[in-house]
Amino acid sequence: MADGTDQKSSNQMWGGRFASGPSAIMEEINASIGFDKKLYAQDIRGSMAHAAMLASKGIISPEDKDKITEGLNTILSEIESGSFEFSRKLEDIHMNIEARLATLIGPAAGRLHTARSRNDQVALDFRLWVKEELQKAEGMLTALIAAFLDRAEENADTVMPGFTHLQTAQPVTFGHHCMAYVEMFGRDRARVRHAIEHMDESPIGAAALAGTGYPIDRHMTAKALGFREPTRNSIDTVSDRDFALEFLSIASICATHLSRLAEEIVIWSTPQFGFIRLSDAFSTGSSIMPQKKNPDAAELVRAKTGRINGSLIALLTVMKGLPLAYSKDMQEDKEQVFDAAESLELAIAAMTGMIRDLEVRKDRMRAAAGSGYSTATDLADWLVREAGLPFRDAHHVTGNAVALAEKKGCDLADLSLEELQAIHPGINKGVFDVLSVEASVASRTSFGGTAPSEVKKQIAWWRGRN
Repeated sequence: MADGTDQKSSNQMWGGRFASGPSAIMEEINASIGFDKKLYAQDIRGSMAHAAMLASKGIISPEDKDKITEGLNTILSEIESGSFEFSRKLEDIHMNIEARLATLIGPAAGRLHTARSRNDQVALDFRLWVKEELQKAEGMLTALIAAFLDRAEENADTVMPGFTHLQTAQPVTFGHHCMAYVEMFGRDRARVRHAIEHMDESPIGAAALAGTGYPIDRHMTAKALGFREPTRNSIDTVSDRDFALEFLSIASICATHLSRLAEEIVIWSTPQFGFIRLSDAFSTGSSIMPQKKNPDAAELVRAKTGRINGSLIALLTVMKGLPLAYSKDMQEDKEQVFDAAESLELAIAAMTGMIRDLEVRKDRMRAAAGSGYSTATDLADWLVREAGLPFRDAHHVTGNAVALAEKKGCDLADLSLEELQAIHPGINKGVFDVLSVEASVASRTSFGGTAPSEVKKQIAWWRGRN
């Protein structure tokens, strides 16, 4: 009676879902097939390369290699057709594929795992997957950069207000503003390319952590799998998740750039700004307010940054206290990367579509470009250049001119020459050549400046890059 009572009490402690007690909990926490089945193609590809290498070195027979390859191709077809049955009891993608291979080809399947471990196998699968995602991100960033280059070229001389603190600062061109994002996403693409170079090493053959006594050829498998070379330390190989952390770091930085752009799109599309109109494809309406056109795609891009940043912090936290070599904690690496990759891919695609489709309202940008006395700095620079004032004195004189224009409710260019000379006698009619927003942007010809001529040079330079 006591034993029965204890068993019932124990099962209640484990909770209703785990009616069979601790073993059910262990199966639940240990199984990764629910998410690592995403690695099936990489796992099969790695196994084929491994089998080919084993056969070339005489470790398995050519006949067994052919059986293994044929069986793996069958499994690949089954998974891609949806007929493959994944089992939680087999824990992960590796054991699910291995068990099915044994059913298909018999004892030859058992020879596939010679000279490798699940430790180097999962490191290989995950690294291959992340490398492919980085290559995909590189292509998507190139498309986004191309969209911005097109917009910049169309708007190299479209004037708009430039902001600091979200306050009107100086006139710029919309083309110049677009090129700022070309620079940001260009750096993101460079980080992606560097990450691919860093991780371009094959883990297979490191085995559990110490390498293997079989006469394997790791350079052969590395080449077959498209890696530059094999990894150089077997302990580090099975312990390393730097490539996943680097991917998440790059994704977080890129998502931050996307989020900043999304915020500007949200602001620019408001009736108060009206700088752009979003296409219907990237907007939604309101269920009760028929006049609304909401920039939901941009808002969701902005929000996904939180998910991606969270994934980076989660994996950093998982890895921070692990001794060498492999620990089961590292099973928690994949879901974060999978989610971040999906979020980043969707965000880049949505942003590329928005930039391609949006309508630039040049009239609204032009009207806003001169607001807030945006050419005040041009007046100060003119006083230094033409009237010989020290910049601090010119700054003071310009402040007085702004105060007068504000009092009169007009722009600086609308003040009369007499009014300006009353503020400082050194001002002459030449000052009006710099007080329009068009003259202001045209004068900013320093390298990387907003002048249309300079913007066009930068566009040409970027178009010449790969």
